[in-house]
Amino acid sequence: MSAVTETAYIVFDTESAVDGNLVRKVRYPGQKLTPEKAIRKYEEELLESALKPPKDGRPFVPVTFHVPVAIAVARVDGDHRLLDVSCLDAPRFDSRSMVELFWKGVQTYTRAALVDFNGRGFDLPLLTLSAFRFGLSCPRYFDDRESYGFRNRFTSKHLDLQEWITEFGSHRMTGGLDALAKMLGKPGKSGVKGVEVQGMFERGELQEINDYCLHDVLDTYFVFLRTRVLMGRLSLEAEQERVAETRAWLEARSEQLPAVRSYLDVFGEWSPDPFTE
Repeated sequence: MSAVTETAYIVFDTESAVDGNLVRKVRYPGQKLTPEKAIRKYEEELLESALKPPKDGRPFVPVTFHVPVAIAVARVDGDHRLLDVSCLDAPRFDSRSMVELFWKGVQTYTRAALVDFNGRGFDLPLLTLSAFRFGLSCPRYFDDRESYGFRNRFTSKHLDLQEWITEFGSHRMTGGLDALAKMLGKPGKSGVKGVEVQGMFERGELQEINDYCLHDVLDTYFVFLRTRVLMGRLSLEAEQERVAETRAWLEARSEQLPAVRSYLDVFGEWSPDPFTE
């Protein structure tokens, strides 16, 4: 079986940084601001207008102004086994190249559904705007004329795990992917938070951002497995077999992927018992 026909799911995550030049052009035309000062000015305005100040101090600039600086992808087969995981355009991490590779993958893996966490709210708008910016095509995604194509909220071609777990937005998933991953004994957030990515990008820490992104994709994959248990498409015993297989698969590749080693260092066991360590 070829990689194209074997791949049933593309689990992915993105990290992004704000394009200060675009902020300057759109928000402050005619003002002689550097890109960095334009971002800071916009953040100050967002803080002043916020009804509730952000916990982490730095406000979130709308996705309109973001550009991907990391895209991590895991390919999964129809039996929910991990086939491959990688950060696109490593080790350069060029924004245009990684976006082009992502959409080429969606076009190429013709049987694959997309799986993400809050992808409909952030990752896919980011990647759509980036395709628009770079002039990229992906007819399989953008020109799907079926009633339930990728862009329909209730399609089987795209599974947003945040929407799924919250009854399509009926309640807020406080703690997000981090909480769900830790319920399963998986690392979750362990050192870096999304709000820190902009500062990391400004310091040139692209490898560290991509390592963080890859960790999120692995967490997303394990959360995806558990949702298949809820649906009855995977038994709990089979899910635990997949987890053990994936851990061994990652161990075998930890020398080639240092980010995998740091993920495994905090990889735990699932315990269903509440109120325990």
